[in-house]
Amino acid sequence: MNLVKFITLGCKANQYDTQNIRERLLDAGLKDAQDRRKADIYIINTCTVTHKADRDSLYHINRAHRQNPKAKIIVTGCLAELDGADISRQPGVHLIVKNKNKNRIPELLNELNAQTRKRINAQTYITNKGISYFEGHTRAFLKIQDGCNNFCSYCKVPLVRGKSRSKPLGEIIKEAKCLVENGYKEIVLTGICLGSYGRDLKTRRDLVDIIDAIEGIDGLLRVRLSSIEAADISDRLIRKMSCSKKLCRHLHIPIQSGDDKILKKMNRGYSSKSYSRLFRKIKSAVPEIAITTDVLVGFPGEKERNFLHTAGLLKEILPLRVHIFPYSPREYTPAYNFPDKIKPETVRERISKLKETAQECAYIYRKKFLGKKIEALIEDKVQENPLLWEGYTDNYIRVCVKSDRNLKNQVVSLRLKKIKKDCTEADLL
Repeated sequence: MNLVKFITLGCKANQYDTQNIRERLLDAGLKDAQDRRKADIYIINTCTVTHKADRDSLYHINRAHRQNPKAKIIVTGCLAELDGADISRQPGVHLIVKNKNKNRIPELLNELNAQTRKRINAQTYITNKGISYFEGHTRAFLKIQDGCNNFCSYCKVPLVRGKSRSKPLGEIIKEAKCLVENGYKEIVLTGICLGSYGRDLKTRRDLVDIIDAIEGIDGLLRVRLSSIEAADISDRLIRKMSCSKKLCRHLHIPIQSGDDKILKKMNRGYSSKSYSRLFRKIKSAVPEIAITTDVLVGFPGEKERNFLHTAGLLKEILPLRVHIFPYSPREYTPAYNFPDKIKPETVRERISKLKETAQECAYIYRKKFLGKKIEALIEDKVQENPLLWEGYTDNYIRVCVKSDRNLKNQVVSLRLKKIKKDCTEADLL
């Protein structure tokens, strides 16, 4: 019993958590099943941000049991926090592990195996040791913060992740150095509420302190920020982005809605005008910056005029990418009991319209870079066409370039030449 398969649903923080568990278990003597269909142990790191995420998590639990009815299935992650009863009814589940105990999984596996004496080399893994590589990725995610204090009315995350907690700066530096030594040229700083980093530490820190500390690491070429709330983007961070040679010109700033009435009901803490002012300030300091965002469609009480305000705000900021989600009622949240639910067919229609708007915005943004020289970190070959390589510019434009050289994990100079739906074609320089 030594093959373990890892299944991750949800956010970058969850992907980081899975990698942490992977390293602890492989250190303890287990082997990664990877692409093998069947494993002895399944670690399923769940998500509960939407009803679909719940459904997908339960599907993977059942799928693991079908693949090997004798396997031990360990379920952790956000669905395990409040929905343990639903999980326990699924066949084959041996352990349900809360988020705070993820790093104890080797020890808990030993307790599970005590009667069979099939013990693994479980040392003390309660403390988060960090990660040394990132399975299947050219860019490494480095989680610097967990939890959220915002309590948006539709969101279950603060209930399942707890209060905001920050990793000490020294641990972050040590982990970043290890990742760079192992060949990673880009590190993505991530967290559940990234911008709240440092507020809970005895010595107050912020994101800029981390960027200052790690961009001096030899061999690290890029630092990228994952999702950050508008209220957490300080003038200090904007100044840093305008002058840093390693901090990527890309910010993912969720909008959720462009209508003030809906934003207030969502408890988002900003208005459409304040978001617009922030965008103009960032754009003035970093003219070529890419903005990506999230939008929630069909929130209770969203009328057509409210929806049109959201579309209008997107047209103003011209995001490179928009993640569009239908509102999903989450039990235990205030919005779960809000009246004026939106009909599913209306939500689908609005999502379709917003996707068209998002495509137009992305085209306008990408068009500005045609004919220009730009650098990209190449990640891998395009699966559908082995003659093409794909990667990302620092401002998050996905590029495809033809080459018979091995470009994986290389930063190359390109000239962008043609916009296609899923990427921008480029020539090597």
